[in-house]
Amino acid sequence: MNDIFEKVVKRMGPLGQYADDAHGYYTFPKLTGPIGPRMVFNGKPRLNWSLNNYLGLANHPEVIKADADAAAQFGMAYPMGARMMSGNSDYHEQLENDLASFIGKPEVILLNYGYQGVVSAIDCLVDRHDIIVYDAESHACILDGMRLHIGKRFMYQHNNMESLEKQLGHATKLAEKTGGGILVITEGVFGMSGSQGKLKEIIELKKKFNFRFFVDDAHGFGTMGKTGAGTGEEQNCMDGIDLYFSTFAKSMAGIGAFIGSKPEIIKFLRYNMRSQIYAKSLPMPMVIGAIKRLELIRTRPELKENLWKVVNALQNGLREAGFNIGLTTTPVTPVVLSGSPAEASQIAYDMRETYNIFCSIVMYPVVPKGVIILRLIPTAVHSLEDVAETIAAFKEVRHKLDNGLYGTEVVSARSM
Repeated sequence: MNDIFEKVVKRMGPLGQYADDAHGYYTFPKLTGPIGPRMVFNGKPRLNWSLNNYLGLANHPEVIKADADAAAQFGMAYPMGARMMSGNSDYHEQLENDLASFIGKPEVILLNYGYQGVVSAIDCLVDRHDIIVYDAESHACILDGMRLHIGKRFMYQHNNMESLEKQLGHATKLAEKTGGGILVITEGVFGMSGSQGKLKEIIELKKKFNFRFFVDDAHGFGTMGKTGAGTGEEQNCMDGIDLYFSTFAKSMAGIGAFIGSKPEIIKFLRYNMRSQIYAKSLPMPMVIGAIKRLELIRTRPELKENLWKVVNALQNGLREAGFNIGLTTTPVTPVVLSGSPAEASQIAYDMRETYNIFCSIVMYPVVPKGVIILRLIPTAVHSLEDVAETIAAFKEVRHKLDNGLYGTEVVSARSM
């Protein structure tokens, strides 16, 4: 018999094994000062490309006022209890109605958190007779939702419609035996690569297969489509999405999430989603703040226009400089390099300490061995000068990497 504590400390996990060298610098860093393109890290101002604040709403004056006024009026406790019991309000319902109108769905259910919401929705929607078919690069919240599913699931190759059709064939045969249904899950915008899910092509497969379609559009809501209503609007296929999910954590720069669907489906979710039935309602300042954020997304198109001005300058500049940024067609901007974990740590350190640029660095085991990704998240409040400064720094870093100037030793947070 083993002691659970002894077991876990011996197996720290794929990321935890690097905790001693990474903590406080590469992982769990502390960015201080007003939220924006320039923040303080490790005692120095840095040009920051690592915040999910696409439209710059985090400290927009109207947002700050709405948040502060709501907190002053209601505090952070109101309303008390889960929404089903004692935590509902006119503001919660107003936010749901406003969201439904904006994305073009009949009804919306408000969720406390994005990650928790996706996990709970999947658990709620399918039973042991049902089959899930999902994209290979789906977010962790989707994968964790499927862990609760005791039925069968099939994975299709990322954005590969031939692979999806094959898996739908397997799922259909199995569903005919079990008497269950099929749920296809993908993302509107994949947060690591920036590629769009092939929503329209997936919806076309409904002509051949019987399934319902769930889209996680966390990175698409507010950034994609003519009005910012998301990747479904961008691809002109929102009507074919049966369950449209997004979070407030990206473009809305807040906390919370929502699902849009048919009225009867939203009613089912309200009365069956365990994460909502058994969790305290979103506090009023977060709800009223989200109403203001959505109002700005609807009425200030210049926010999204400014975002895309920065996105296009950054991505075009990187491509022209010969960098591999993959197949992104969205604001998510991955810069793909080749190197070891030691080189990755030295690149991140050099970017931050020499060039004063803070961006997320992704390496093995999150991506395959030999791959380094520097992920940039442009925002509406970045400037073209920020873009030029970053591209110039990236050129110098690539030159050092190509010439073997980064060594074989990991730069440890313990040495800083």
